[in-house]
Amino acid sequence: MRRRSRLYAVLPDTETVPARRTYSYLGPAGTFTEAALAQVPEARDQIWRPVRNVGEALADVVEGRSDAAMIAIENSVDGGVSTAQDALATVPGLRIVGEYLVPVNFVLVGRPGATLADVSLIAAHPVAYGQCLGWLSRNVPAHAHLPAESNVASALGVLDGTSAADAAIAAPGIVAHHDLTVLAENIGDNPNAVTRFVLVSRTVAPAPPTGADKTSLIVELPEDHPGALLELLEQFATRGINLSLLASRPIGDALGRYRFVIDADGHVLDERMADALLGLRRFSPKVIFLGSYARADRAIVRYPPRYGDDVFVEARDWLRGLLSGEPEA
Repeated sequence: MRRRSRLYAVLPDTETVPARRTYSYLGPAGTFTEAALAQVPEARDQIWRPVRNVGEALADVVEGRSDAAMIAIENSVDGGVSTAQDALATVPGLRIVGEYLVPVNFVLVGRPGATLADVSLIAAHPVAYGQCLGWLSRNVPAHAHLPAESNVASALGVLDGTSAADAAIAAPGIVAHHDLTVLAENIGDNPNAVTRFVLVSRTVAPAPPTGADKTSLIVELPEDHPGALLELLEQFATRGINLSLLASRPIGDALGRYRFVIDADGHVLDERMADALLGLRRFSPKVIFLGSYARADRAIVRYPPRYGDDVFVEARDWLRGLLSGEPEA
């Protein structure tokens, strides 16, 4: 008698392991950017790709080497990060999908066995050095500064002896990755300093509104004339939208030509925000929508009742009724 083969013996294995996602960040390990990426739940146990600069991080996303990139966009002490803002204005096909806040505090590190008394030359990125200058002036008054491309690079140079510096300013997380001695902690002059990071992916549809959202845009003025900036701002003011960031950056094609980096409270799916974007589109020769995403602080956006979604919907229905000849109630 002919035996019948069992079904499970001939069916292919349909179980597949989900592909791991790749995230680019300003490396190497131990940077504030790495600390920001650690806040992203979906990035845990995935591939983290360290890069050397913002341009490389965004190129990874556009060219498909990474699914998303974490970049610094704003600092509470120094303001906007111009390299990131300019890159987002000029690299197409990107979308901000989340924001994350990292408290900025610094440590002074040296080789194993070093002490604060040994320090005379300190390596640091100029921005970090400027944020620690008060503490250094009080505690290491005779020191000199050796500028570095990054704080991690400065610390590694001290560790391996390739730098002439005795110590380096770095993020606290560096000691988890390298055998460095912490000579001093919390050396930043501003204890409330915070850096805002954004997670950037390829263009995708915005996530649904949460009620605690932010919309990021880059807008160019149509021409230089009295009141041009006021006309731009009126697109938001007349719809009850608060701006949490308004920064100007030169377009670069001529003197006096600027684009504006804008963070507005609310979501593009909110009626008032959508109406504002339509107004901007009519007004500006170039509007770049960078994304609507949940605020890092999860603060609910408040606005007067006259700017509620139902008010905008009722106004449109009223106009349609006028155009269709319906009698007014």
